[in-house]
Amino acid sequence: MRRAWYENATFYAIDVEAFDDSEGDGIGDLSGVHARLDYLAALGVNCIWLQPFFPSPNRDAGYDITDYYSVDPRLGNLGDFVRVVRDAEKRGIRVIIDLVINHTSREHLWFQQALADPDSKFRDYYVWSEEPVADLRYGPVFPGVQEGVWTYEEKVDAYYLHWFYAHQPDLNLANRQVRDEIFKVMEFWLQLGVAGFRIDAAPFIAHKARWADPTDDGLWFIEQMRAIVDEYTHEGVVLAEANVDADDYIAFFGDGRRVNLMFNFVWNNELFLALAREDAGPLRRGLNDVPVPPTGCVYVNWARNHDELDLTKLSQDERGQVMGAFAPEPHMQVYKRGIRRRLPPMLGGDRRRLELAYTAVMSLPGAPMLRYGEEIGMGDDLSAGERMSVRTVMQWSSDAVAGFTSADPETIARPVISEGPYGYEDMNVAAQRVDPGSFLNWMQRLIRVRRQQSEIGSGTWDVLDTGVDGVLAIAYRLFDQVVIVLANFSPEACRVKLGILTELAFVSDVFADSAYAPPEGQVLAIEGYGYRWLRGRSEEGRGRSLATG
Repeated sequence: MRRAWYENATFYAIDVEAFDDSEGDGIGDLSGVHARLDYLAALGVNCIWLQPFFPSPNRDAGYDITDYYSVDPRLGNLGDFVRVVRDAEKRGIRVIIDLVINHTSREHLWFQQALADPDSKFRDYYVWSEEPVADLRYGPVFPGVQEGVWTYEEKVDAYYLHWFYAHQPDLNLANRQVRDEIFKVMEFWLQLGVAGFRIDAAPFIAHKARWADPTDDGLWFIEQMRAIVDEYTHEGVVLAEANVDADDYIAFFGDGRRVNLMFNFVWNNELFLALAREDAGPLRRGLNDVPVPPTGCVYVNWARNHDELDLTKLSQDERGQVMGAFAPEPHMQVYKRGIRRRLPPMLGGDRRRLELAYTAVMSLPGAPMLRYGEEIGMGDDLSAGERMSVRTVMQWSSDAVAGFTSADPETIARPVISEGPYGYEDMNVAAQRVDPGSFLNWMQRLIRVRRQQSEIGSGTWDVLDTGVDGVLAIAYRLFDQVVIVLANFSPEACRVKLGILTELAFVSDVFADSAYAPPEGQVLAIEGYGYRWLRGRSEEGRGRSLATG
């Protein structure tokens, strides 16, 4: 059976405004992304996710959109976008973009027309009420920053709904005209060559579609969106940002008819609990609790994204353990649920634990996602507000402003980390490229080896009993090939016994933190915070299927 390209892909998220400035105005742009395509190809990524680059007042890093059909003139134009897509494809890299349709900016023409004429069709493009409605499924997305989800608009003597910030009124997706507008937006960008979309705030979208038709809890709308993608592109991507319980994952996949990729927030939370406890138990629990995706569908796994580390999939006590380990001070926390730090500072810059964490992400069932800067171990700027702490500019070199721009440092659009262990003078791409032992070169090897182990993305899998609390072991099978991945979350070296080793021939290490001796029968060694990937050949073929049902 032919495997979909994304089953064995490494994704890379780019915040255009913070990535590279080609014009010297202090603002990253699409031409800057284009200039770095060779770098991305050499790194080994197969698909880039461009975060919002549309016209916007930029009060929420571009997630407050005023025009779905254009490019923010600060970031380039449609010609620049097409050039990125075309030339990325030449390098074997696909491009997906954010589809932010839960809300618009209040400066969007639709909302302004709704205010100007309450009798116009645009009034029903948004959700209004004479009084705030209390019995909604969701509360404020940003507790502690938002006071509520309804804001009074004096011009029309009514309240509008906004689950996000007050300047981001919610679109009324129960309105057929609004849904048709969304389809047109999708068709526009698909015709320009995108490979698909990352669906922002997917549960909120489905919930509002439910107001029109409660069938499948509103997920029929996402199924319609998927049909649009399938009409325009072969093996197109619909990636859901859906921070829901594991029991709801299958509904979003919809037997492969809805989304075909989904961020796995459960595994992300369990990863950080495992790191905090120095015990693999949480990840074993997560791997056993999360359902296997339908045929052609995979989970997307990551360490840190552009938002806070949202820990709502953990219990209150578990959340406290992670906070205590990685964000003990109040200014490191946000929204009463998360951590606003990048991973390296959370782990105290410990190279061993960083390698362990990223190897664990790469070895989970599904496809890995990196975010710009992770490959060099970038830090954060906690003086920036809310989530902007992890949205600093990419550190390309030790030149002024990290080689990001030639503009005056006082004029740049995003913070730059200039001091401390994560300052750009010491931590940058140029310096790490020429250092064989650098984190960048290690990450490049990890991506390459991960791509070579197609069993992880496309095979069946079993969680193995290691008999050691700190060690996670997963076996992947594809035809007669078996890949075993081990990660030791404990600082203590140990020996583990794996019965599966007796079934395999030609067992050898393909990636490891140290030069290990071959297994002795069923027993193998692993260092503290160590990792080992081994492969061998077996005549058996069983396990939980990741992408083949």
